[in-house]
Amino acid sequence: MSTQSSENLTRFVLSGISNMCGGAVTNPIDVIKIRMQLENELGSKHSSKNIFKDRYYKGFIRGGIRIFSEEGLRGLYKGLLPSMMREGSYSTIRLGAYEPLKVKLGATDIAHTPLWKKIVAGAMSGTIGSAIATPTDLVKVRFQALGPGKKSEYRHTFHAFWKIAQKEGVRGLWTGVGPTVQRAAILTAAQIPSYDHTKHTLLNAQLMEEGPALHGVSSVIAGFVTALSTSPFDVVKTRMMNQKKDASGKPLVYRNTIHCIGKIVRHEGLLGLYKGFIPNWMRIGPHTITPIFGWYESRVKVAEDYAQQSACNSLLVIATITLKLHFTLLTLQRGLLVVVDYTKG
Repeated sequence: MSTQSSENLTRFVLSGISNMCGGAVTNPIDVIKIRMQLENELGSKHSSKNIFKDRYYKGFIRGGIRIFSEEGLRGLYKGLLPSMMREGSYSTIRLGAYEPLKVKLGATDIAHTPLWKKIVAGAMSGTIGSAIATPTDLVKVRFQALGPGKKSEYRHTFHAFWKIAQKEGVRGLWTGVGPTVQRAAILTAAQIPSYDHTKHTLLNAQLMEEGPALHGVSSVIAGFVTALSTSPFDVVKTRMMNQKKDASGKPLVYRNTIHCIGKIVRHEGLLGLYKGFIPNWMRIGPHTITPIFGWYESRVKVAEDYAQQSACNSLLVIATITLKLHFTLLTLQRGLLVVVDYTKG
C-alpha cells in the first residue's frame, strides 16, 4: 500500500471514530431536538397561529429535564446505536473524503485554498455520505421521536431495518433521502469550510496562534453558520422520516421537500422551519468541536508516527483520544443528573 493510500485510509478511520464519539456525546441533545421539531406539527395541538403556545417540552433545558423525568436516562439515549452507525458511515465519508476532494479540485496549498473549493468539496462529500447513510438516519429518527407511553413497532435497530423494508419496501429505507442529502450538502459545505477558513484566516492575520483557543473560536463560528444554514432542511428531514404512510407505502402528509416546506410555512409560519434551533446549534457546536478536534489531533499525531514508521503508536493514539471522548460523555451524563436533582429539590 502506497503512502498516499495509507494516509487516506487513516483519514477515513479517524473521521469515523471521532464522529461516532461525537454522536454519542450529543445524542441527548439530538433527542430533544427531534421532539421539539415534531411538537405541534402543522399546528395540530391548538387553533391559534402561535406554534409556540402550549408547548410540551418548553425549550431545550426544560425539555431535557422532562424527557429525563418521564423516560429516564435511557430516554435521552434513544436511537444511540443507529446514531453511531450513521456517524460511522456518513461522517466517515463526508470528513474522510473532504481532503482528497479538495486536492482533486486543485487545492494544493491548504492555507491559501479558495473558499469556493472548500465549499464544493464539502458539499460533494456530504452528499455522498448522507445518501449512503439514510437508512440509519431514518431508524434513528423513528426511535428518537417516540415519546413517553408510546410503544415502538420495532424491537431493536436491525429489526427496524427489516420491518421497514418489509412494510414499505426497500425504497422505504430511503424515506426522506431528498432533504437528508440537501441538509448534508449544506451542512458539510458550511461546517468544514467555515471552520477551515476561519482558522486559516485568523492564523494568516496573526490574530491567534495554533492551539485549543483557535480551535474553539473556529468551532463556535462554524457551528452557528451551520445551524443557521441547515435548520429548515433538518426540520423537513425529521418530519418526512417520521410521517405515517398508507398501505402502499405512500406518504400521507408530505410529498417532497418543497411540499413540506410549503405546508410548514402555511400552518406554522417561517419560524416553524427553525423549531429546535437551539438544540440543533448546541448539538452542532460540540459535534464540531469533538469530531473535528479529535480528527485533526489524531491526524497530526498519527502523521508523526507514520514518519517514525510506528503503526503501534498510531493505534495507541487513536485509542487514547477515543477514551478521552468517552470520559467527556460520562461528564455530560453526570452534569445532566446534577441539573435534574437541583431542579427537583
